[in-house]
Amino acid sequence: MPTEETTDAASGAGDLGAAVRAAATRLSEAGVPSPEHDALALAAHVLGRPVGELRTAMVLGASAPDPTAYARLVEHRADRVPLQHLTGRAAFRRLELSVGPGVFTPRPETEVVAGLAIEAALAVDAEPVVVDLCTGSGAIALAIADEVPRATVHAVELGEDAHAWAARNVADTGLDVTLVHGDATTAFPELDGTVDVVVSNPPYIPVGMVPVDPEVRDHDPELALYGGSEDGLAIPLAVAARAAVLLRPGGVLVMEHADSQGALLPAALERTGQWVDVRDERDLTGRPRATVAVRA
Repeated sequence: MPTEETTDAASGAGDLGAAVRAAATRLSEAGVPSPEHDALALAAHVLGRPVGELRTAMVLGASAPDPTAYARLVEHRADRVPLQHLTGRAAFRRLELSVGPGVFTPRPETEVVAGLAIEAALAVDAEPVVVDLCTGSGAIALAIADEVPRATVHAVELGEDAHAWAARNVADTGLDVTLVHGDATTAFPELDGTVDVVVSNPPYIPVGMVPVDPEVRDHDPELALYGGSEDGLAIPLAVAARAAVLLRPGGVLVMEHADSQGALLPAALERTGQWVDVRDERDLTGRPRATVAVRA
């Protein structure tokens, strides 16, 4: 529970800049990876203003946000509740999505995965058909619909809570995505052999390997995390097998994976004989992040 001293520190002395600096110090002490950014984002949320405006307001000596509301959010973040759960919003490429408990929070590294799928869709001469297996919040599917408006986009999610968040995001963005609630390993039989691009961010953490980050370990749904085997590839390979049926010859699979699977997943796909031109791509931090393969 926040002490009176902590509450005063988080709220500052009525000055926005002082409040944000005090909150950033509190978050840094709690081990939050991006304390300054998060302190500012929480202040923007309380004030109902864009973060960019707050940077200018801080220079101009604007008033601090409501001290009680701000301190409460800062303490929740210090307890490692994800920032996106506290604000209810997550930025993803050009979109702002609704997220919260029960859905995997989209990460910046997944934007690279979406970008690879977008590139593959743009390379299709006709109107591309794209399927997102394990869509979660709908982030990848919606980014593709946003950036490749001529694409026909389908998405599937098994988790009830996650599907509800995805449905909300489809409705809120108004983007044309056909969303279903179901199993990615059996989804869309009516599309067999006709799909141009399949993209997936499946559960891939090896069973028994507990994530280090509390935001992931304690708040992301287990259904979205664990890959069903010691190497974490049981579920990804089952999803890839479904993708092989969905894709036309020459269609492209883009699949996110753990940085420890940058050699394992491509090798496993090659062994099936269903894929050619298999390569692995790195994210913006230089870590192995996604396998791209072409349907033989």
